[in-house]
Amino acid sequence: VQLVESGGGSVEAGGSLRLSCAVSGAPDSSYCMGWFRQVPGNRREGVASIDTDGITDYRDSVQGRFTISLDSAKKTLYLQMNSLKPEDTAMYYCGADLGPHCSGGYWINRDYWGQGTQVTVSS
Repeated sequence: VQLVESGGGSVEAGGSLRLSCAVSGAPDSSYCMGWFRQVPGNRREGVASIDTDGITDYRDSVQGRFTISLDSAKKTLYLQMNSLKPEDTAMYYCGADLGPHCSGGYWINRDYWGQGTQVTVSS
């Protein structure tokens, strides 16, 4: 299974970005996925997740600003990030578990990972 993120960049506070994560090599379209982020020196933290039923979950600090979605036909995961803040600056990673019994929850660690895409928000 390969995950490839894209869409990161530099924006000013209050701006928006949309991250994408293309999935390849998965045997079917049943999987749970999530977005995570990491700042150098800190542990990687979960940001948002989506399960096989399309149920989403978010950490409190991004609730209402970020939206996770999955296009199963394109096998692509998205993270729409609005009202970005400097504290959102991090390397963002997508992660996946193969279903159908995978678990949702933004905090749940995943088996497969992408290489990451950098998001920088300036004040």
